[in-house]
Amino acid sequence: MYIFKQPNIGGEVTPHQDATFLHTEPLGRILGFWIAVEDANEENGCLWFIPGSHRDGISRRMLRTPPGSIPCTAFIGEERSYNDDQFVPAPVPKGGLVLIHGEVVHKSDLNTSPNSRHAYSFHVMESHKTSWNPENWLQPSQDLPFPSLYT
Repeated sequence: MYIFKQPNIGGEVTPHQDATFLHTEPLGRILGFWIAVEDANEENGCLWFIPGSHRDGISRRMLRTPPGSIPCTAFIGEERSYNDDQFVPAPVPKGGLVLIHGEVVHKSDLNTSPNSRHAYSFHVMESHKTSWNPENWLQPSQDLPFPSLYT
């Protein structure tokens, strides 16, 4: 994903765990790579984390609904509520890399600055002894398989 967080209007990303959307068995096999294309700070919407939250599991999942259904996805479970004082900011200079455990709770606030905050993000899954849930919204296909980083 290329993330465009434009000056003064770049939207917030509410608290979430990536494993809600990218579920594996066992849990803990998803890792996000978040690369700052520009400086990310509190004014332009840097990432915020709840330290240690990766140990609490997940409370909801996004699933693909049956073919022909509208909408194409649905959630099961309930998102936990979090207090703002639980979050710690993670400012990152341009070119910096943040590794995000799939179960850690994170968010980013609105960009209230006159500067943009662009980032590039992708996720990897440990495939050894791990299964990708067939109910996940994102599924590999014959035309678009998930690429392996190594064989």
